[in-house]
Amino acid sequence: MSLKNKKIAFWGTPDLTLEYLNSFERAGFLPIAIITNPDRPKGRGHELSSPAPKIWATERNIPVLQPEKLNDDFFEVLKNLDLDISIVVAYGKIIPERFINLPKSGTLNVHYSILPHLRGASPVESAILIGDTETGISIQKMAFKLDSGPIIAEETMTIDSNETAPALRARLTARAQELLLITLPDYLDGKVTPKPQDETKATHCGKSKKEDGLIDPNGNAILNYNKFRAHFEWPRTYFFINEKRVIITKAKFENNQFVIEKVLPEGKKEIAYSDFLRNQNLNK
Repeated sequence: MSLKNKKIAFWGTPDLTLEYLNSFERAGFLPIAIITNPDRPKGRGHELSSPAPKIWATERNIPVLQPEKLNDDFFEVLKNLDLDISIVVAYGKIIPERFINLPKSGTLNVHYSILPHLRGASPVESAILIGDTETGISIQKMAFKLDSGPIIAEETMTIDSNETAPALRARLTARAQELLLITLPDYLDGKVTPKPQDETKATHCGKSKKEDGLIDPNGNAILNYNKFRAHFEWPRTYFFINEKRVIITKAKFENNQFVIEKVLPEGKKEIAYSDFLRNQNLNK
């Protein structure tokens, strides 16, 4: 089936969504609308910054919709588009059931775990935190209950023992956009039978919080290393000395020990951890 004549809306906000949009373009079709979060203040100057999908769509003259609220007015806007399908990748808001069910073929969502394991906002980080050696990609037909929809396609991937969350997410994204392109035509042709999830096996994960990065450098070594890998991008792992935050920027797991190699002390430049400890001893 050609997707060129299908009316597809794409919902997404972070930069990683560009990989999906670029893959659509390479495959010869474009969404008829991009739905993303409103522009937000960013950086020290608090200047308004547009989400990456908005910039991408504007360059291609694709309509961009940035509702502050998913209300009746916006529902009517979407209804008038007469959509065949919606695709959601990290949109960032809970989408009401009537929006999910509005397109003729419903709404598909790409999730970075093998559902029903790790439903929720942080499946990549959580898989590393709990020491999973495998994760994967699930393409689900969305239901209103979080990540509970029937599975359209899935693929398992291994987690390298030293892999950080950004690196793992990049690998998942690269494969997920390929899997979506393979799956979408067959799904719209009615050749795919959605597989219900086993609710008895469901596990959940919430949003990462800044305080999640706090560690005791002398605590459990493998748990510390998993935290370092999971929170490598945000909130990063850190500890406090004299009420000053010290961010761990480089570490490894060696001989069953969590070995800190470099740190970024609050208000200072990155330094070797051995030099940091030496300075602490000199200042005592």
